[in-house]
Amino acid sequence: MDMEKLFNFKLSKIYPLLVAKAQKKNRSEEEVIACIIWLTGYDEEKIKNILLSDITYKDFFVNAPCMNEKRYLVKGSICGIKIEAIEDPIYKDIRILDKLIDDLAKGKSLEKLLP
Repeated sequence: MDMEKLFNFKLSKIYPLLVAKAQKKNRSEEEVIACIIWLTGYDEEKIKNILLSDITYKDFFVNAPCMNEKRYLVKGSICGIKIEAIEDPIYKDIRILDKLIDDLAKGKSLEKLLP
């Protein structure tokens, strides 16, 4: 998928897909939110309010209050792309969240996912 196209998707359209991916493997929406909070620094109330807006996926990351400094410890591939090889910082953060949700759905505990 083209980066710009991904950047311009509404968060309100992407979020249910992230939750569905986790729930399909018996994980909870609360665990998805925990991953987002850990990565971005938003609190749960702010996330829920943002989901009611038209914010783009890119702007959600650009406006994050405090991106976690440990996010670069998240390694591996997502959609055939090695996270470490991604140069665009916003695209990298998006793929880090994808990787966290992917690993959550694969059964990893939050303690192991969030270094």
